[in-house]
Amino acid sequence: MSVIYILLGVSVIVALIFFVAFIFAVKNGQYDDSYTPSVRMLFEDELVTKKPNKTILTKKE
Repeated sequence: MSVIYILLGVSVIVALIFFVAFIFAVKNGQYDDSYTPSVRMLFEDELVTKKPNKTILTKKE
């Protein structure tokens, strides 16, 4: 039963280490994207084709 307490304590410590590493990476700009905003204007406007107007034709009597 004491092994469960040891494993629980070790897992909490490992989780805290990974959390601190993640916060450190975010603060240092590891996840900043500097490439996408510069090329977004190139791919933003997609070719738009006009749909033909569909009209209902009726027979004239």
